[in-house]
Amino acid sequence: MARTLTTLPRNDGFRCPGEFEPKAGCWLGWPERPDVWRNGGKPAQKVWVDIATAIAESDPVTVCASSRQYANARAMLPPPIRVLEMTVNDSWFRDSGPAWLLNDHGEVRGVDFPFNAYGGLNGGLYFPWDMDDQIAAKILEAERAQRYRAPIIAEMGGIQCDGEGTVLTTEQCLLNVNRNAHLGKEAVTQHLLDYLGARKVIWLPHGCKFDETDGHIDDLACFVRPGEVVMQWTDDADDPQYEIYQEAYAILSSTTDAKGRPLKIHKMLAPDVLVWTAEEAAGLDHGDAAIARVAGTRICASYINYYVGNGVVVVPEFGDVNDLPAQQLLAELFPHHRIIGIPDTREILLGGGNIACITSPQYAAQTR
Repeated sequence: MARTLTTLPRNDGFRCPGEFEPKAGCWLGWPERPDVWRNGGKPAQKVWVDIATAIAESDPVTVCASSRQYANARAMLPPPIRVLEMTVNDSWFRDSGPAWLLNDHGEVRGVDFPFNAYGGLNGGLYFPWDMDDQIAAKILEAERAQRYRAPIIAEMGGIQCDGEGTVLTTEQCLLNVNRNAHLGKEAVTQHLLDYLGARKVIWLPHGCKFDETDGHIDDLACFVRPGEVVMQWTDDADDPQYEIYQEAYAILSSTTDAKGRPLKIHKMLAPDVLVWTAEEAAGLDHGDAAIARVAGTRICASYINYYVGNGVVVVPEFGDVNDLPAQQLLAELFPHHRIIGIPDTREILLGGGNIACITSPQYAAQTR
């Protein structure tokens, strides 16, 4: 049975791995709520199947579906994919799922960060979120992994680790007034070090514009290996993201990681900003339990929002001229992986995220 610990992961010798490290599996939810996913989630569910199927070529996949959707999910997903019934509010498992931790002796534990649907009653995306705040504990219980409950609100889409003591995140997200601003930057930094087994936090001021999650790092930059970062980029000074990319690049190129290494930065050209169509907006149910999305609303599209499996990298496609260059760069950065582009990930963007946002990687035990 999973047990909640009162010690600190760093003191216990545990660390948060880099997302390029070996996986024991991948967890996803199943989209259905009609005020977030248009047309009752049916278009998104088709894309979910494509993503889960691609990941399953490389990693064991578990999809958690509600009792209402269990039979449908089981019928739509290939037999090798495990489907479990789980009560949830929505399906952003990167953020509601656990942060898996490893030590050098082959043990695996997990951190359960409090989750408030990206801001709670102060700008959050949906209400309620109480069942989503239970997802991390449920997954850890299912895997019989010991659990730490962290004292700060955080989502793993807002945190990047290099596996060697460096954490990359944004002030816009973790120091937001709807997360942890009341604690102050120094205290939040210390909590990140303690609960992720790290030694240094690199803070970027902002994430991408039009990101409903308050600037998650997984749309802007991520570690591809220790000492190397890939970040989204544009050379167009009129692009609405231009200044944010310049700011992030200036910080990343002038800092060092926890081991004192300067960072090697790879620039990935961004896709064009997308906007909601009137037809898409008309497909949503209306009410006050989720934020309203209307025609013309800009959407944050990013190739950085990919999933790295043991043998595949699953990356969004947008029908953009930079789709292929993004995949070519990922092929260079991950030469031992097969790059799988997923068309129609616009459906996930309409809900507020992309491939990384819906996938919760479970890291494999390692010995050193």
